[in-house]
Amino acid sequence: MRTPPQTDLAMLRLLSVLALLGSLSVAARAQDSQRSECLAMANTPPRAVPVSLRRAAGKADEVAITYAGHSTYYIDTPAGIRIATDYNGAYRIGRLPDVATMNRAHSTHYTLFPDPKIAHVLHGWGDDGQAAHIDEHIGDVYIRNVTTDIRRYWGEGSGGEMIKDGNSIFIFEVAGLCIGHLGHLHTRLDESQFAAIGRLDIVMVPIDGTYTMSLDGVSEITKRLRASVVLPMHRFATPLDEFMRLIGQQFEIDQRSERTLKISRETLPNTPTVIILDGV
Repeated sequence: MRTPPQTDLAMLRLLSVLALLGSLSVAARAQDSQRSECLAMANTPPRAVPVSLRRAAGKADEVAITYAGHSTYYIDTPAGIRIATDYNGAYRIGRLPDVATMNRAHSTHYTLFPDPKIAHVLHGWGDDGQAAHIDEHIGDVYIRNVTTDIRRYWGEGSGGEMIKDGNSIFIFEVAGLCIGHLGHLHTRLDESQFAAIGRLDIVMVPIDGTYTMSLDGVSEITKRLRASVVLPMHRFATPLDEFMRLIGQQFEIDQRSERTLKISRETLPNTPTVIILDGV
């Protein structure tokens, strides 16, 4: 058999290397598509956007966040994906959500019989005894979770026993925004959990002060997360003045008469702000 000339062997080696690099590039792009932008940007300085550019920004990247009741917020993305947080079916606004996230603290935070028309039902607890692991791209939103321990929920008996990884903090990454929902949070967060959450622009926090964390505890977490927008929920009879006193002077207060907040990366407030929507 004729031995290929040296130039042919060199060409074959080059083609093999190019093919390998091409496959690695595809794999890298696939991996990058699963990467959290909020985690990647967690240690970078906040982006400053001139007011003139904010005014000129279009509405294509706006997200609408509507308070429905208790711990349920509806998030409507620019591509039309609708998400309902801590969904139990009781708090309905308009059409059904495409995505329902749930936490199994009490029946007000989940349902085992959601409408079958809801395409994506995401449990914040593990159904197989393991911690829930949410890592989903749905339309234009990337959804992930960070688990926390939770006191044993009503109906199981038990005086304050903790269930490991029984609650999930859900993080929604859409339109350049990092939106977090703390769920039925019972415990302080440790350094590994703060690191896993990453950067948040908007955070939804329970402020009942009894069934979840104390107001001191949730105020401490709110300060540490340093989101641009804080949306209270799970209030019951908690005086809003008391919550505001505890989180200190570093947050502005913006109490609104409507239930829906329309916001984009460009229109985030310059000063960290607690926005209290109607119904809270």
